[in-house]
Amino acid sequence: MEKKRRANNARLKRHQRIRTKISGSSTRPRLCVFRSLKHIYAQLIDDENGHTLVGVSTMSPEIKAAAAYGGNIAAAKEVGKLLAKKASEQEITQVVFDRGGYKFHGRVAALAESARENGMQF
Repeated sequence: MEKKRRANNARLKRHQRIRTKISGSSTRPRLCVFRSLKHIYAQLIDDENGHTLVGVSTMSPEIKAAAAYGGNIAAAKEVGKLLAKKASEQEITQVVFDRGGYKFHGRVAALAESARENGMQF
């Protein structure tokens, strides 16, 4: 249990370092990713006004029907696809990617690549 706590604290420190350098605006919001063991979450955040513009997760009804399990790469790809679709409806194409202190690998990379393939630029 102690190892898990230390690993999460290290991730939170990395996330804080990243957040000092990047910020989202209304024209170019921050694409923030959070992953747990069972689910993955992605949001487009306007940090200047403190608003979440678009939020999608594996618990969203559209994805829950398509993916049986939310903690794998296939589900992350679906989240990226749906996020890009909802962002294009609000005419958002340019974003700043915030990996949340996680490695750009596995589910985080799959979500990012899927969002890029469906029209987002970062």
